[in-house]
Order: sequence, then structure tokens, then C-alpha cells
Amino acid sequence: MFALPTETTERLRALFPDHLRHVLQGVQRALADVGLDAVALHAGATVSKTRFDDQSWPFRPLPPFAHIAPHSEPDAVVVVTSSGDVTLHRCPNLNFWEGPLELPLDLVAGHFDVRVHRSIEALAAALPTSGRLAVVTEDVAQAARLGFAPEAFNPPALLKALDRLRVLKTPYEVACLAEANRRAALGHAAVAALFRQGADASELDLHLAFLRATGQDDPETPYKNILALGANAATLHHVSYGRRPSSRASESLLVDAGATCMGYASDITRTYARGSTADAALSTFQQLVRGVDALQRRLCDEVALDLPYEALHDRSHHLLAALLVETGVVHCGADEAVASGLTRVLLPHGLGHSLGLCTHDAGCAELRPRADNPFLRNTTRIAAGQVFTIEPGVYFIEMLLAPLRAEPRGGLVDWDLVGQLAPLGGVRVEDDLHVLDDGRADNLTRAYLPA
Repeated sequence: MFALPTETTERLRALFPDHLRHVLQGVQRALADVGLDAVALHAGATVSKTRFDDQSWPFRPLPPFAHIAPHSEPDAVVVVTSSGDVTLHRCPNLNFWEGPLELPLDLVAGHFDVRVHRSIEALAAALPTSGRLAVVTEDVAQAARLGFAPEAFNPPALLKALDRLRVLKTPYEVACLAEANRRAALGHAAVAALFRQGADASELDLHLAFLRATGQDDPETPYKNILALGANAATLHHVSYGRRPSSRASESLLVDAGATCMGYASDITRTYARGSTADAALSTFQQLVRGVDALQRRLCDEVALDLPYEALHDRSHHLLAALLVETGVVHCGADEAVASGLTRVLLPHGLGHSLGLCTHDAGCAELRPRADNPFLRNTTRIAAGQVFTIEPGVYFIEMLLAPLRAEPRGGLVDWDLVGQLAPLGGVRVEDDLHVLDDGRADNLTRAYLPA
């Protein structure tokens, strides 16, 4: 685990007890609601990359476990009873291939019982066996080895309740998310500097520069970094890094990359353009970059309590339509650009998602979005304590543009201009927001990465 700034360490130490108390109370309520006496939250097990090899994927604990214990160790188990008792059972790796893991910041050891077992069998023998029990796990075979009956695995009502418990973040969680933003901002600043200085860097070079600046290894990132030069930015999750830059591709760069703190994720995107403004297409693209940044800031300012997030998503399409008219990408009014579906071709994804222990965190997508917003991952009403992203964009994705050319509404598009912009890929700007009690959005990203 990376070293935290001293002031952050002290802040997390101070905030963790109230966080733990809040989560345990929530788990108690969930147990009472579904009629259970206790739940065992399994951290998970290592997962083999392939049956033909003995290597495993880097381990990450399951979110219900990590919500209580900020500890990344395979086969650890947190047991919470209906009376609020909590115990962490550990089975440390005792082989000589890997060193033992320490509990981070002594948070866990200081606030509930920690029991260390020398084998899975010993751990299983220490778990409760009587009463109405459940286990939350991803590895059913390992749960059976721990002594749990199949009917105890992952009760749906309990899983849903635990997901809902993660929707509103505690001050401890917000502090972790803020630190993850601070750390990621170091990487974004380093990559932006390389690009703006005209460095002859490939996408792989830029990815490695991000890791170096943030002091994290690739498995520590909350998701695979997206570093996209030129037309690659039209691939929303571009992770097949190019090894060498091209002259045209080097004029635009989209960076979607984050960091973690105690398991909590940041998710930040910036888009950059460089080169001579005498190039008409590049000048228009730079106008799009500035325009998307401005409308993203405006959407952040329009966050309000009880506002359906889907309404904010719809608002992004109206603001984008005005930008497309202003830049000449479409030859129609803004209302027609939205009504005809043009904006949804150029911005096909949702405006954002909940953020926490998962990059696309749970609990905010229980309701289905409207049919014209199929990829929207947040359908809640905005509430104090939520943390979510706002990430509008505009992209020139040939897979979506090709059928549009043959449709009547395709006549509303300036295809010559689109053809000139397509080699530059697209634009996305993304911040992480924490909703305050008064409904304002505290921008966790702009505090460290203004633009």
C-alpha cells in the first residue's frame, strides 16, 4: 500500500470509528429486516488466470467486506452478528513465496476483535454454526469449505440491503475518495505536461508516466487506465496502448485514469489538444474541448437535492446540442439535435455513475433508465452523501456514424467537418462529486486538478 500523507493518515484514524459504527448499524438493520442472526462477509479468494497456468489475478477484496475492513487479504472473513459484534478472521499466507500482509493504519486491529488462524480448517472451525446465518461470497466452493450450507449463500434481499448501505458515504469514505483524487491528479498533471511539451511519447509511455507520478502499480489502479491518442479516443474504454505515436494522433489526447485509497476509487478524465490553430479542424476540436469542459462545470453547478440524476443526464444532451450548433457540427437547432437523437449518437454513454469501493459503485441503479438512456448507471434522486461522477463528452465513433449517414436525419450533420474531426477521436471531461447537506456539489477533483 502506498504511503499516505501524515495529515491524511491522522484524519482517517479519527474518522474510521464513526464510519465503522455507521456501517455496523446498517448491517444490523439489514440482518433484522431479512431475519438473520449473523452474516459472514468473505473477502474473496485468489482467482486463477487460466486453468492451464498456476498464476492468479491480483487480489481485490469484495466490497461488502471492504466496507467494514480496509484490508486486502484472500479468505479473510468478517462476521457481524445481529447484536453488533464484529470479528475479523484471518488466515495469513504462511508460505515463503509471499510476505504476510499488515492491517492498514491499524484501523481494524484497534476497533474490533481480530483472530488469526493457521489454516482454512481452523478458520472454519471458529465461525458460528448455530442460528440463522448467511455468507456473502463470490467463491461458493470456498464458502462450502468454510462450512456454510448452500442455502446460506448470498441471500438476494441481504445483498440489496448491503448495496444500499454504500450509496451514502460517511466522512471517512469521502476522505478516502478525496485522497484518491489527490493522488490521481498527480498522474494527470504529469501526463498533461508531457503532452503539452510536445514529448514524443506513445500511449504506453504516457500510461507508465501516470503510474510513476501516482506511485502505484497497475493492479492498484481502480480500473485499467485509458490513454488514447487521436482517433483512439473514439473507443470509450481504449486500453490497447499504442507503442509509437503518429504525427496526427499526437495532436489530441484523452486521459481517463484514477487512483485508490484504502480501496476507494477516483475516476477522472481530461482531454487535451495541441498544435497550430491555423488548422481549422484542430481549432474546432479545441473549441469542443473548451465547450465540453464548460458544460461539464455547468452541470456540476446544477446538482440539487431530490433532482433525478436522469434529468441531469437529459440536461447534458441539451447543453451538448448547443455546443454542436455553435461549432457547426450539426446544421439544425439545438432542440432538433436532441429530438432527432443526434446527440445520443455523438454522446452514447450515460452522464455518470456512483463511485466508491467500486468504480461503478452499487446501489444507484436499481431503477431502469428510460429506453433512450440505456447506458445510464445512476437513476437515483440526488441526495446528500452521494458521490458520483459527471462526465459528458462528444465522440466520432465510426460504428455509430456509419448508419447515421444513410438516414434522413444524417442530413443535419456537416460530414465534411466530422471527417476532419474523426482523426482526433473525441472529448470527455469527468469529475468526482460529493453532494453536501445543502445540495451543493463538493468537487473532489477540481480541488486538485482545476482544468
